[in-house]
Amino acid sequence: GDVIHRMLTATQYIAPLMANFNPSYSRNSTVQYLDNGTVFVVQWDKVYLQGKEELGSFTFQAALHSSGRIVFGYKEIPVPVLQISATQHPVKAGLSDAFMILNPSPDVPESRRRTIYEYHRVELDTSRISSLAAVEFTPLPS
Repeated sequence: GDVIHRMLTATQYIAPLMANFNPSYSRNSTVQYLDNGTVFVVQWDKVYLQGKEELGSFTFQAALHSSGRIVFGYKEIPVPVLQISATQHPVKAGLSDAFMILNPSPDVPESRRRTIYEYHRVELDTSRISSLAAVEFTPLPS
């Protein structure tokens, strides 16, 4: 959507793996995407954790199918995700969506206060994320 706010990564995401990745650490690190009209794929290839580059590189992807299916694929996960520090950035995997309402502020009539309502979240058990694993989300019939 066209609404950008500082709580965006906390409330609205499709995240195969969210952590403090630094794609600029290596010339071999890339974030690539492909859209062929029926599937949109984003791949994080050989990305490293900021300040923890010695742990090795991560390669994973998210595929959004026009049918509504979402597939997370994990090619290289060099350490257990539970060992990744969340001090600098949240560590999570899953789906979340929210909406924002602009309410008039009672103190200043010209201003508007943003209220964000998260209405659905699916969190993956990060202990189950490993190399050569995949997770598939299938939409409900409704």
